[in-house]
Amino acid sequence: MTPRSMIIATGHNVPEKILTNFDLEKMVDTTNQWIVERTGIRERHIKEPHQNTSDFCVAAALQALDEADMKASDLDLILLATVTGDMRFPATSIFVQARLGADSAAAMDLSAACSGFIFGLIIADAMISSGKYRNALVIGAESMTHMTDWSDRNTCVLFGDGAGAAIVTPSDGNRGLLGSYMGSDGNLAGLLCAPGGGTAAPLTHELLDQGGHYLKMAGREVFLHAVKAMSDSAQRALDDAGLSADDVDLLIPHQANIRIMDATAKRLGIPREKVFVNIDRYGNTSAASIPIALNEARRDGSIKPGSICLMVVFGGGFTWASAVVKF
Repeated sequence: MTPRSMIIATGHNVPEKILTNFDLEKMVDTTNQWIVERTGIRERHIKEPHQNTSDFCVAAALQALDEADMKASDLDLILLATVTGDMRFPATSIFVQARLGADSAAAMDLSAACSGFIFGLIIADAMISSGKYRNALVIGAESMTHMTDWSDRNTCVLFGDGAGAAIVTPSDGNRGLLGSYMGSDGNLAGLLCAPGGGTAAPLTHELLDQGGHYLKMAGREVFLHAVKAMSDSAQRALDDAGLSADDVDLLIPHQANIRIMDATAKRLGIPREKVFVNIDRYGNTSAASIPIALNEARRDGSIKPGSICLMVVFGGGFTWASAVVKF
């Protein structure tokens, strides 16, 4: 039987600065009521200009290492999911490795937008199952406000910054990753992207003046694709685990929009009381969304020993992923 991996510790960190809906009312043509009714968001944490994505990664990783009673030198793999790294290159995971002192770990970044953390979790599981790695640090982190157009009321209300981390090791029994699924559709990439800054549209003064480096989103189309992809992905992960929605103790959906989360849970047949929600306090933190929620769920008792947790996410690309984990 192929060995599985398990999550033994988690952590998260967000900037101290909070931007509320009432703050946004003073910046763009919007209202607190409009934002809450359409997204479920009331506030979000945003980074200061001097802060980097790696700052939040390191703080979240140190929390997880402390809970695991591990040293950074015990790590042999670091996977960092982000699309808002410190630099275009090298990988931000390299800076995290250096600051942690994880000298024995191979480090790399993953780019799968909001789906990145679960992609990283699945990859870590495969690496650990191969027997070549034992202690993996998986991080999802974003500084989404770095690519936010604060004059676009349809997108600037959505995003926040932060990081979440998990320590993944070989399972000691029946705990661990029971089932998973990943998917992508590059034909729809234009519906949610940041078009400027790469080889397709290099940064120029003209592009910057036009705001081509900011995130662009076709909200209605993304909503429709997200609900279908998340519910289908979640079901495939449950099938992979040999379980049904009735077996799920807690659903952690990507914290992007409360209506997407509710619609996904409804399609799966999972009652609202089993759905973890923190979007009201963080907004959409992209790749950090799932691990921040996971850490909070473990800390507040929503996840207990023996709990079966279903995590599901949808992001730009399009990408989607799901994982069933027994704690």
